[in-house]
Amino acid sequence: MSSKVIVTIFGASGDLAKRKLYPSLFRLYKSGNLSKHFAVIGTARRPWSKEYFESVVVESIADLADSPEQAQEFASHFYYQSHDVQDTEHYIELRKLQNRLNEEYQAEHNKLFFLSMAPQFFGTIAKHLKSENIVDGKGFERLIVEKPFGTDLESASQLNDDLLATFDEEQIFRIDHYLGKEMIQSIFAIRFANSLFENIWNRDHIDNVQITFAEKLGVEERGGYYDESGALRDMVQNHTLQLLSLLAMDKPNSFTKDEIRAEKIKVFERLTQPSQEDLKKFFIRGQYKSGKVNGKKYISYRSEPNVNPESMTETFVSGAFFVDSDRFRDVPFFFRTGKRLTEKGTHVNIVFKQMDSIFGEKLAPNVLTIYIQPTEGFSLSVNGKEVGELFSLSPISLDYRTDATASGASPEPYEKLIFDVLNNDSTNFSHWEEVKASWKLIDQIEELWRNNQAPLHEYAVGTMGPSASAELLAQFGAEWQWNPQN
Repeated sequence: MSSKVIVTIFGASGDLAKRKLYPSLFRLYKSGNLSKHFAVIGTARRPWSKEYFESVVVESIADLADSPEQAQEFASHFYYQSHDVQDTEHYIELRKLQNRLNEEYQAEHNKLFFLSMAPQFFGTIAKHLKSENIVDGKGFERLIVEKPFGTDLESASQLNDDLLATFDEEQIFRIDHYLGKEMIQSIFAIRFANSLFENIWNRDHIDNVQITFAEKLGVEERGGYYDESGALRDMVQNHTLQLLSLLAMDKPNSFTKDEIRAEKIKVFERLTQPSQEDLKKFFIRGQYKSGKVNGKKYISYRSEPNVNPESMTETFVSGAFFVDSDRFRDVPFFFRTGKRLTEKGTHVNIVFKQMDSIFGEKLAPNVLTIYIQPTEGFSLSVNGKEVGELFSLSPISLDYRTDATASGASPEPYEKLIFDVLNNDSTNFSHWEEVKASWKLIDQIEELWRNNQAPLHEYAVGTMGPSASAELLAQFGAEWQWNPQN
């Protein structure tokens, strides 16, 4: 059934809107989830006309449309208003446009607001949406907020208070596009639809969990932003800890948003707060230096455009989190993420404990690998007998992998997440309690590094980070399972 809704995008002239939002809305249109009774209001400072805005939308979906007529029909649902987020008069005009479109498209007063701009404006926008009676209690009213949600616990708390002055928690959808990826969502199926795994998904059988977010590229044109953020805030506070919560949560009573969210929040509340000594021992930061890969030269991070030449910002982070639950107490959740690594990929490795060997040789651990990108799927390594006269063990990999996104079989993350918001499904979004708990932990690490109480390790481009990352795992008798080579 198609949704009846007026979507308002703040930041409609931005790169995210053109690359992700308009194509995702078009896919929902093609699938019938959006049809006759929807319109999109785009707002930004640029003085665009409706006709020009439509041309931008048509260009953004050129590779997806079946015909020019289909693209133009979709774009006809888009309306533009030049907007200064500080100007009350502009909100009054926005309300008039919204009311007119609601009548024209019979949207039943349903409203979806997408904040795709700098977070410092979120509070101002939310305040005006209420004071100018754009949020009026008629129909459903939902707010999608892009990351970053604050830069520390203090700023995140202030931002949250600003939004709660207009919207209830259940109306706020803090988006993390990684949670829209097909294999992230498939973790629920792997864990809770297979007794093979669910019965051994605990500290008695799992030795450690490894999460890797690897990027082959450097910071590119994001040098200015990245130098203020760093890998810890950019990747760990949101993506890494959200993924950890799905891996560590207990089995919910039912597959509903409320039950799943309750179990995820428990994980965040049970994250072990490390001592000062553990902060120094269990969290590693690094920065890429200049070098060559396959004969090609790469500059160092400090030489990147818009980066402080004496920057102490980390481009690599590795560490170990612990969850103080009956299921996973004392099991390390290792993670690493960085720029200019060997290859691009997001992998999860569940390393199981191995039994004593009766074969006179050490047994390789059983490892379940979940491939999240660029390929999707999973593999399970087991020990088998090598073919031949002698009895010798050899690891065997049971694999299922596909490039589903390229083939069109898998929805794009933003398409899936916008679909969820339209259907009031908050399963794949971050609750404030999760955000608060993650910042509480990240702030401790940030403070240590800000005071230079831990070394900033250099690492060569084209590697999987500094050697200190491997040494961290060695403290627990473990090693990284994914070791790509150039």
